[in-house]
Amino acid sequence: MHKKKLTITDIIIYIVFSIFTLICIFPFYYLFINAISSNELSQAGKIIFLPKDIHFTNFKEVFKLSGLWHSAFISVARTVLGTAATVFGSAFLGFMFTQKEMWARKFWYRYTIITMYVSAGLIPWFITMKNLGLTNNFWAYIIPAFVTPFNIILVKTYVESTPYELQESAKLDGAGTLRMFFSIILPISVPILATVAIFSAVSQWNAFQDTLILMTDEKYYTLQYVLYKYINQASSLAASIKNSQSMSGMVGSLATQQTTRSIQFTVSIVVALPILMVYPLFQRFFVKGIMIGAVKG
Repeated sequence: MHKKKLTITDIIIYIVFSIFTLICIFPFYYLFINAISSNELSQAGKIIFLPKDIHFTNFKEVFKLSGLWHSAFISVARTVLGTAATVFGSAFLGFMFTQKEMWARKFWYRYTIITMYVSAGLIPWFITMKNLGLTNNFWAYIIPAFVTPFNIILVKTYVESTPYELQESAKLDGAGTLRMFFSIILPISVPILATVAIFSAVSQWNAFQDTLILMTDEKYYTLQYVLYKYINQASSLAASIKNSQSMSGMVGSLATQQTTRSIQFTVSIVVALPILMVYPLFQRFFVKGIMIGAVKG
């Protein structure tokens, strides 16, 4: 089999994308090497490309921080349930907006899409959520996720790109709308639904503003919000950990004593790592879903 020779254009493309990949990866690498390096050197800004005096004390101390495990549970729960709600809501509405029999289909589709461009603002949103009883309520993370216009557009376009004869055959066999949705549309829509799941999971995991505005009860705090608090309080947390080590007689060297930067870097790694591990599971569906869901025909 004849192999294609690399051209100058191919080489340039490889070089450009390799540089772009390194630029994307480096911030995570920088966080990690500073989290496992000497805290003294990290605080002085001397850890740039390679770790020095490697230790894992930072992770041990961060995992002891108050409320971290409970907030991790809340984040996992909202990510799983919120993603499921988004995928189901986007799939069902995207499918229904392709059905000519749907009452006032064009009106409801445009009514849904216009919310992407027009918003009443933060205060009306908060008042609405409060009147619905969704302050200090876990369902505030889940219910709004059912309707996400951008994902609905992706699914609708994907469904329109599939052979309509499949739906016609199902109708001739007596299948109703729900049977057609669950038995035909969902199985053939796996690529675009996996893409929607990635978008939703990343959005749910990274969200903290809704917690900041809607939640005052600590039992509903998410990991990202706790990260936000810890980064803002990194100096006091570092001092608190030092004091607790002093009281227990476990004061270590300057390399392992907690600093503002060690707290910030380590907590950032702990929060970012789980969602980075999820992406490879869906990556094989991602390109196919985006390409088919974005272009009709």
